Amino acid sequence: MTHQKVLILDFGGQYNQLIARRVREQGVFCDLKSSDMTLEEIKAYNPIGIIFTGGPSSVYAEGSPLIDKGVFSLGVPVLGLCYGCQLTAHLLGGTVGHTDTSEYGKTEVVYEKSPLTKDIPEKAVCWMSHTDSVKALPAGFKKLAHTDNCPYAAFGDEARKIYGVQFHPEVNHTQYGTQLLHNFLYEVCGAAGDWTMSNFVANQIKALKEKIGDRKVLCAMSGGVDSAVAATLIHKAVGDNLTCVFVDHGLLRKYEADEVMSVFKDGLKMNLIKVDAGAVFLKKLKGKSDPEKKRKIIGKQFIRTFEKEAKKIGKVDFLVQGTIYPDVIESGKDKSAVIKSHHNVGGLPSVVNFEEIIEPLRDLFKDEVRKVGFELGLPKSVVMRQPFPGPGLAIRIMGAVTEEKLETLRDSDYILREEIAKAGLDEQIWQYFTVITNSKTVGVQGDFRTYENVIAIRAVTSLDAMTADWARIPDSVLEAISNRIVNEVKHANRIVYDITSKPPATIEWE
Repeated sequence: MTHQKVLILDFGGQYNQLIARRVREQGVFCDLKSSDMTLEEIKAYNPIGIIFTGGPSSVYAEGSPLIDKGVFSLGVPVLGLCYGCQLTAHLLGGTVGHTDTSEYGKTEVVYEKSPLTKDIPEKAVCWMSHTDSVKALPAGFKKLAHTDNCPYAAFGDEARKIYGVQFHPEVNHTQYGTQLLHNFLYEVCGAAGDWTMSNFVANQIKALKEKIGDRKVLCAMSGGVDSAVAATLIHKAVGDNLTCVFVDHGLLRKYEADEVMSVFKDGLKMNLIKVDAGAVFLKKLKGKSDPEKKRKIIGKQFIRTFEKEAKKIGKVDFLVQGTIYPDVIESGKDKSAVIKSHHNVGGLPSVVNFEEIIEPLRDLFKDEVRKVGFELGLPKSVVMRQPFPGPGLAIRIMGAVTEEKLETLRDSDYILREEIAKAGLDEQIWQYFTVITNSKTVGVQGDFRTYENVIAIRAVTSLDAMTADWARIPDSVLEAISNRIVNEVKHANRIVYDITSKPPATIEWE
C-alpha cells in the first residue's frame, strides 16, 4: 500500500521537526526536506500538500532561501508558516516589511471563518516569533486572522488552496494549533489519514520478507528501544534467518541484561547470542577517569568483542541498523549510506562481512518507534525504556569505574525508577537516573560516622533531547527516593537533585 505524503520544506526554523511530528500525529505521512528542492523534484515527490517552515531569514535580505514560485502552480495546497508565510506573500506579489513592534511569545489572535480555521473559536492564544510581517496581501488573498501588531496573522486564497500563517501552530503554546494543521490536512488537502503504525508494521514485514527471503541477517542488539523494535520487526519477517548479538559490557542497569534475554530469547524465541564481556570492559577501564577516554575504551572494546562474535557467524547478507528519522534529518543527507553507529560507536559495519544495510525504522520518529513496539507486542518495560548512553553507567560514575561503584549506582538507579513509576511520573519525565559524583561527604547512620558517596539525581522533561528542563518532582517523591537510597544502598549517604536545564548543561553528566 502506498500512503499519501505531505512535503515539508525546511527553511531553517527551530520547530521544523516538531511540524513533521504534528503532521504524522494526524495520521498523515510527511517528509522534512531541504528547501533547495527543485520544482521537478517536488513534482516527482507527488505530495497531497506542501508546508513551508519558519526560519531565521528575512525574505528581502540577500542570500535568503527562496523557492521556485512554480510550486504555486502545481495545483497542490500550500501552507506557509512564519518565514514560509512571508515568503508566500513575497513571491506572489504581496509586501513584507519590518514591523515597528516585534512579537515574541503568547499573543491573542482573532480569526475569520475559512476552511483553515474551521472549529476554531474567534479568539485564541497563538505563539508568535517574528520581526518581519506581511504588510499587503497578494491579489486574490484575504485576511484570515490578525493580532494587535500583525494585520495579517493568517491569510489565504481558498480557490488556489494557498495559505499563510505568521505564528507557530505546531507548538503547544498555540491554542487550537493542532486543529489548524488538521484543517489544512483534511479540509484543504483531503487527507485520508492512512498513516498508522498498524499499517506500517504490516507493510514493513511484507517488504522485509520480499527483500530478505532466505538470506541471513545480523543485528547488534543493545536492548534499547530502536534496536529492540528493529530486530523484532525483522524477526517477524524472517524468523531464524536473523541472528542478534547482545554484548553485555557490564555497564547496564540493574536486571537489564536478564530482561533482554527473557523478552527476546525466551519469549520471542529469537536467535540471540549473549556475550558476557563485563570483566574485560572493567579491566580496560581500570583507573581511567577522563570521560572521553572512557568512551573511546568502551567503543573500541565493543567493536573488538562484536568482531570476534561476527567471525564465528561468518558472512551474512544484511546488517541491521536502528537508524530512525531524526538521524536521517540531522545527517543532512537522505541516503542509506549514512550509518548510525551502534552504541554511539563508529566502525561497527567495517568489522562485519555483509552486503547491505537494512534500516527498517528510518522513516519513524521516536514516538512512532514506540508505537510500533506496542503493535509488535513488546512489553512496556522495553518499549518505554528511557534513552540510555552507549557507554552506559560508565559515564554516570564520575572518575574511575569500579565494581563497587557500579553496584551502588545500579541499586540507587533502580530505587529511583521504582519510586518514579510508583508516583505515576514514569511517562511524564523524559529521562531520569542517578549519578555517582566524585565527592564523598560525612554522614551519620545509626551510631556510626560515615564517609560515603554523594549521589545526584538527574530528571528532565523534553520532546527531543535537543533542549530539556529539569523535572519538577514533588517533594514527597524526592523524600521517598532519598530515604530509600541512604537506607538501602551501600556506600551512599547524601542525595542531591540537579536543577539545571539543557542548555547550559547536558542531560548526562559526562
